[in-house]
Amino acid sequence: MTIVLELQRTIRDVPDFPKPGIMFKDITPVLMNADLFGRTLDALAEPWKNEKVDAIVAIESRGFLFGAGLAERLSKSLVLVRKKGKLPYSTISQSYALEYGEATLELHTDALQKGHRVLIVDDLLATGGTADATAKLVGRQGAIVAGFQFVIELGFLDGGKRLGPTSRALVRY
Repeated sequence: MTIVLELQRTIRDVPDFPKPGIMFKDITPVLMNADLFGRTLDALAEPWKNEKVDAIVAIESRGFLFGAGLAERLSKSLVLVRKKGKLPYSTISQSYALEYGEATLELHTDALQKGHRVLIVDDLLATGGTADATAKLVGRQGAIVAGFQFVIELGFLDGGKRLGPTSRALVRY
């Protein structure tokens, strides 16, 4: 069985979470299976093994799980992007629109160097707003987005189109 098929069979649908009308894609069953989780990290890392990447930028919070594994497998540093007020040192911030309201992400001011090529990682790509805001933070530090890597893409929300051709996902719904 391919990793994609196994992930599709393992990722759990949770209806009406976090609110009515949403079909939440739950990756916790993948995390509970050590072998599948390891093979998922291998599959996420594979397309980037021969690419120039200086750092993995992981988005809070489930992105941390996959970003840490990718950083280890690719022998790169791990940089965290968090919600406003969660990082302990000097930060830069980027606000972005949500369906109802606005959110703000932050990055440490010393997290990246000018010219660094980074891979932005999260568990799921929906509309691309969070990943796009993260890319803006990366750019403001003079770093370059080499690409985006996700476990899941909700293709019907067009996030991949928003992010462009360097956006990759293992499973697409």
